[in-house]
Amino acid sequence: MPTPARVVVVPEGEETPTLRVDEVQIPDPGPYQVVVKQFASGICHSQLHQMHRPRPAPVVLGHESTGVVLAKGKEVKHVKEGDHVMVTWVPRDGEKATRRAEAVTLHLPGGGVAQSQNVFTWADVTIADEQYVVSMPKNTSTDVTAIIGCAVMTGSGAVYHTAQVKKGQSVAIFGVGGVGLSAIAAAAVVEADPIIAVDLDESKLEFAKKFGATVGVNASQVDPVGKIRELTQRQDQHDMFGAPVAGADYVFDCIGVRQTMEQILPAARPGVLGASTGGTAVLVGVPTTPVELQAIDLLVNEKKYIGSIGGSCRPDRDFPMFLRWYKEGDLDLDSLVTQRYTIDQIGEATHALEHGKISGRAIMEF
Repeated sequence: MPTPARVVVVPEGEETPTLRVDEVQIPDPGPYQVVVKQFASGICHSQLHQMHRPRPAPVVLGHESTGVVLAKGKEVKHVKEGDHVMVTWVPRDGEKATRRAEAVTLHLPGGGVAQSQNVFTWADVTIADEQYVVSMPKNTSTDVTAIIGCAVMTGSGAVYHTAQVKKGQSVAIFGVGGVGLSAIAAAAVVEADPIIAVDLDESKLEFAKKFGATVGVNASQVDPVGKIRELTQRQDQHDMFGAPVAGADYVFDCIGVRQTMEQILPAARPGVLGASTGGTAVLVGVPTTPVELQAIDLLVNEKKYIGSIGGSCRPDRDFPMFLRWYKEGDLDLDSLVTQRYTIDQIGEATHALEHGKISGRAIMEF
């Protein structure tokens, strides 16, 4: 039997749309689908990019949440009705996947349809392919853990998996929103040193210290590249031009605008000719423009510029680790979630996010 739901819908056409909440019927699950009654959903900055793109048809958004299974298809084996789960946008174990995940189309009031990109979680009930549904223990908080499915996975995973930062290595992180703070937390878990937070807002830099940042750099007041180099100078090592080696071992851009995408490469340390390769710049934020990189810096200093999508994570493997970090106090999700909204406040929530009013991560509670 179909399940009634309230779903946030982004109308077609408009580049600056007015979001609406529609009442729809969630269909019975197909063989590989799961219907989830939601506890909470993250409100991610990447959804703003989706909202401001031209759309030939309505879309439904959201890609990180927690909930309880209402119904499942006959081929779904890893969860059952009544289980608590997390919904995410990365296949839970892509290496073992043997089929393509099913897309979801919702029938809207008035006869239209809306499509999702993998999943949708801005809804009190959702339906998703089983590949995007990850089991979680029932004795775990169901509100703040909603952001594990994107913010934590993307930021922490970039440090832990993509870059594989080790104890004592230096890290600089541009942008200390939900993703950047998650990256800082992971850097603290692996005992990186120093952990340099870079942002334009002094209060956000101070907030970042709660998650493990050892120093803050206000890019509105100083040149962040120069400051990072100053903080990481090594007088006992010299680059091929004879200057002391300066720069972080790993530099992460958790924003994705042109300026920061171009700053992370020069902020990474150069290599030592005949002795060691240079540092690594890691693009984590969703890019909004092309970039221009200095190829000579990349070549001569043997630096690396790499991307990280979803923190190189496998949710089945990594979500239990992030839950353990939370339980043991290494990942302070209770502090990371700084704003809470209802589904009817989604317009207010996206406006606050777009104008930099969310210091950590916002969630929608049902």
